[in-house]
Amino acid sequence: MLYDAFEVQSDIANATRAWGRVLHDGTTPWLRAGYGAPATWISAAARMMMRAGLTHARPSYGIDAVRIGNREAPVTEEPVLSTPFGTLLRFRKDLVTEQPRVLVVAPLSGHFGTLLRGTVRTLLADHDVYITDWHNARDVPLSAGRFGFDDYVAHLVQFLETIGEGAHVVAVCQPCVQALAAAAVMAESRNAAHPASMTLMAGPVDTRINPTKVNELATSRPIDWFERNLIATVPHRHAGAGRRVYPGFMQVGAFMSMNAARHMHGHLDLYWHLADGEAGKAAQIETFYDEYFAVLDLAAEFYLETVKTVFQDATLAQNKLTFRGNPVDTRAIRRTALMTVEGERDDICAVGQTVAAHDLCTGLKPFRKRHHLQAGVGHYGVFSGRKWEGQTYPLVRSFIQANA
Repeated sequence: MLYDAFEVQSDIANATRAWGRVLHDGTTPWLRAGYGAPATWISAAARMMMRAGLTHARPSYGIDAVRIGNREAPVTEEPVLSTPFGTLLRFRKDLVTEQPRVLVVAPLSGHFGTLLRGTVRTLLADHDVYITDWHNARDVPLSAGRFGFDDYVAHLVQFLETIGEGAHVVAVCQPCVQALAAAAVMAESRNAAHPASMTLMAGPVDTRINPTKVNELATSRPIDWFERNLIATVPHRHAGAGRRVYPGFMQVGAFMSMNAARHMHGHLDLYWHLADGEAGKAAQIETFYDEYFAVLDLAAEFYLETVKTVFQDATLAQNKLTFRGNPVDTRAIRRTALMTVEGERDDICAVGQTVAAHDLCTGLKPFRKRHHLQAGVGHYGVFSGRKWEGQTYPLVRSFIQANA
């Protein structure tokens, strides 16, 4: 019933967008004739109506070229390996010179991997970049089976094996735990494709440190409460009909409630930028919310196991994590260099939670470890924006090059 109610809201949103287009088209002649307010106000309201609701369609990465030296290098997306739940996507460049291969591990937390397009675009100038392009669970047929915490880790191992020996990992947010687990599993099995370096950015390695609202929410109820209240069944109109999921619309709703005032002001700003003809300022806000309101559903088992394993029990932080029933020993990591990055103002993954990885990797020599605390940024500023590009990224690039 939870998902059915959302579908009704989606149908209403579709109708609202349609009426918004009609209203917008109706005001266009007035605007062309040079009429000001109230025509501009009505047009702006129509544009806001056209943006109503969420979408489950993956946005485009939109990276067609990247500047390398004094020329623009064309970029094409190349699916290298696909499973029902995710694609190993490469951003191929037409270059003769070999660059360090980097696997960007995108979070599976209600948004598509395109949320990291800025991260990818920055890395592309100096690296051969791949990304974990996760699929929407509501589009995965039941016949594909389950997808849990261990399956995520297994995908990372398989993707690294496909990329080949000597690759580097840059994990953003939630999958820092799975990336660290995958590196440990590969180290223990002496897998030749183990990553040469691993950069963990704003990830919940040890959520017991400086708990945030996200952490407190995850520990405020027993896991069966989450299963009863937050898990829904995909309706029949979708390819994944019958699959149990944690709906992406609930994740986005939870994040928005944490910063409700900021999102309200953001939409008010958007309206007035549209009404005042400030197209550039309006486009910036629209681009952000186009991405933010594009949601994907998580397989229920992955969501519940992540809440239990990462947030409630902190099993990795206590060296109690298992993979396929076997203990995961992070002390086995000896040849994968480790860098951690945190944001000073991060209210999702607080300072101290990611750097905790260094205490777990006791098998690494000190010269193979590095930490960076980026001043003046929140969660998203760790991996996107001007400070990421101008201050954090140069350090990440140097770290990768030093371990290539």
